[in-house]
Amino acid sequence: MSIFKRGRIYWYKFMWNDEVIRQSSRQTNQNVARQMEAAHRSALAKGEAGLRRKESIPTVADFIKSRVRPRLEASTSGKTWIDYYRPNLDTICSYASLASLRLDKITSEKAADFAAWRKSRGLQVSSVNSSLQVLRRVLRLAQEWGVIDHAPRIKMLPGERHREHVVTPEEEARYLAAAPEPLASVALILIDTGLRPDECYRLRWESISWANGRNGTLLVTHGKTAAARRVLPMTLRVRQVLEAHWKASGRPVEGWVWYAPTASAHFEKSTLKKQHRKALRLSRVRPFVLYSLRHTFLTRLGESGCDAWTLARIAGHSSTAMSARYVHPSEDAVLAAVERLSGHNFGHSASLTLADRSEGDDTSINLSII
Repeated sequence: MSIFKRGRIYWYKFMWNDEVIRQSSRQTNQNVARQMEAAHRSALAKGEAGLRRKESIPTVADFIKSRVRPRLEASTSGKTWIDYYRPNLDTICSYASLASLRLDKITSEKAADFAAWRKSRGLQVSSVNSSLQVLRRVLRLAQEWGVIDHAPRIKMLPGERHREHVVTPEEEARYLAAAPEPLASVALILIDTGLRPDECYRLRWESISWANGRNGTLLVTHGKTAAARRVLPMTLRVRQVLEAHWKASGRPVEGWVWYAPTASAHFEKSTLKKQHRKALRLSRVRPFVLYSLRHTFLTRLGESGCDAWTLARIAGHSSTAMSARYVHPSEDAVLAAVERLSGHNFGHSASLTLADRSEGDDTSINLSII
């Protein structure tokens, strides 16, 4: 069929003078899309519309400047735009071999050359992959907006180091004892809630409830994805820390919990750097970044028997696949799960004893079938 669907949008495709015409109708109604296809065919036949010239496809740099940057700047939270998209878009535009190419000329090989150039400048794999992810986003937007027909596959580099350091309870106690305020309070909240550091820094007093649940709850309103918006119960330690900070701040009704004289008026990732380095030196624990406290919380949560779906809700993950790496059932947990099946109407009872075996030969095992 000449009409096909990509997501919710219908596209049409047909041959004209030995050239493929493929274009988005920008419609979700199939009948309207067919009418647009017929109108396009008729216009071509009458010579009222020419084929789309490939020269009209913009270069990577032009597309980023005219369409991607305004769109992302308007739709993305300020911090994500400043820290993630903007520097990576600038990097893509600075690599002339890629930025000067038309979008339909970008291939997986060109992306690999870009990655090699980034790595040759002494950057870590995680930094290179961040640029590749933004490049992939640019090309997918070009496909979604009908600028190109197909976005090439962009492969990430292997060997990326993840923040998988888990702080032991003994290290936690030493670190918190050595950490000055407000670092000690922030670190305790991170390790008891699993908040991302930026989510903690952006907490507001109006998002904290002292009455809900056993110890109160806090509402996370900003995060990396839509799934980041969630309500988390406070532990007793978190309640004590936040309540003490609230009283010391004059019992405010609204405003930033962690107010700071920064452009955003709250803590930023650089605010606690000096305190963190000093606490690591005094406590003599293995060096870690504050994000590792979130990883520690999620690891402990997974080891406690929490399932991947619940863990994803608590962590604010957009997919349970991200949460599954924290869930590693022990052998005892697997055996207990199988034993819980005993007694179901399709299973067997597990009341087999050595005495049962000794009363008869090896084939006379007495299992009661439910």
